[in-house]
Amino acid sequence: MNSILTVSQLNCYVKSVLDGDIRLRDLILRGEISNFTNHYRSGHLYFSLKEGNCSIRCVMFAKYAGDLLFDPENGMAVIVRGAVSLYERDGSYQMYVYDMQPDGKGALQLAYEQRYRKLERMGIFRAERKKEIPRFPERIGIVTSETGAALQDILNVLSRRYPLAHLILAPALVQGKEAAASLTNALKQLDETGNCDTIIIGRGGGSMEDLWCFNEEPLVLQVAACKTPIISAVGHETDFTLCDYAADLRAPTPSAAAELVSEDLTNIFTMLNRCEERIETAAEHQLSQFNQRLKRVLSSRCFSAPEKALESHTKILEYLAKSIHFSMNNVIINEREQLVLQSARLEALNPLARLASGYSVTRKDGQTVHSVEQVTVGDSLEILLQDGILHVTTDQISSIKGGPIQYARKTQL
Repeated sequence: MNSILTVSQLNCYVKSVLDGDIRLRDLILRGEISNFTNHYRSGHLYFSLKEGNCSIRCVMFAKYAGDLLFDPENGMAVIVRGAVSLYERDGSYQMYVYDMQPDGKGALQLAYEQRYRKLERMGIFRAERKKEIPRFPERIGIVTSETGAALQDILNVLSRRYPLAHLILAPALVQGKEAAASLTNALKQLDETGNCDTIIIGRGGGSMEDLWCFNEEPLVLQVAACKTPIISAVGHETDFTLCDYAADLRAPTPSAAAELVSEDLTNIFTMLNRCEERIETAAEHQLSQFNQRLKRVLSSRCFSAPEKALESHTKILEYLAKSIHFSMNNVIINEREQLVLQSARLEALNPLARLASGYSVTRKDGQTVHSVEQVTVGDSLEILLQDGILHVTTDQISSIKGGPIQYARKTQL
């Protein structure tokens, strides 16, 4: 009779069988990724690899996932390499992947395209954020290897074309795993000093693997974040890196970058000679005009017959003085007549002037009395005459239209 096994015993046995099969220790599978999950805390990748109606669960631990150059995603065709074993807790077998490559397209090319799309969505490559390269920089920064041929190419071109510039080198690694961090730190330090008018970053040609550090995201973001205008000069004319798109200007080679950042002294001298010729021509033309004006002035009447000119102007001055005097007298006479006329009109309207004709003004409590209805018997009144004021008390009030309105005995004179 067979012995009774526990579930853990069974899972352990099956695991030992799978682990003991040498063919399952190193497998290469082709399939399509589905159910992809990236555990960002642990760094482990979990997914299924399917082909037709079949699938197998896969896991890629962080120590292997960190070496991937591209980002796996659902629907991506890949070729994976790993070992098949059993996960004892769930009793399910799965593949433990330690390498993954895109199927049909190189990992570097796929990673390049994925990273380009990501940075483009972030707006790193927008044309409106690019800065203008100064035409005559005084200080030029260089970020490259201090032993590479690129540095010598840049120095040779600048010494021949633009020896006036002051060069500042920030040495960095340009190949290998540490190259991206080295380039990023060197570029950041050089930009933060603020001593450069423009900066060239680059290296000589090489394979895509050799130039890969210029596609690393931290370096590309640093290139875009620099306040100093950046010229990217990586590889040959056919090589394009993400730093080329993020920089303010791309040069096909380091030598071309040196030419773009500098003006040829021959062209500068030619331009200066042309400016000098234009200045001389303009000065001669201006001087000729001044000479002609001087000749016209010297030949004028003021210089040829100054006495006659003075006599003519004196007569004009006398005529103008007489005209002004005559005009002012007319104005004064007219204004004086208007003043007399307006004074007479004002005097005719003066109420006090009528007192001389026997009229009077009656007031009550300081207010002028216009009607008998404003006064009652016994009210104290003031009668304003030409030569004084009478203070009286009302004894009787009579209306012009009829008999007395009200009678009262007189109390005071």
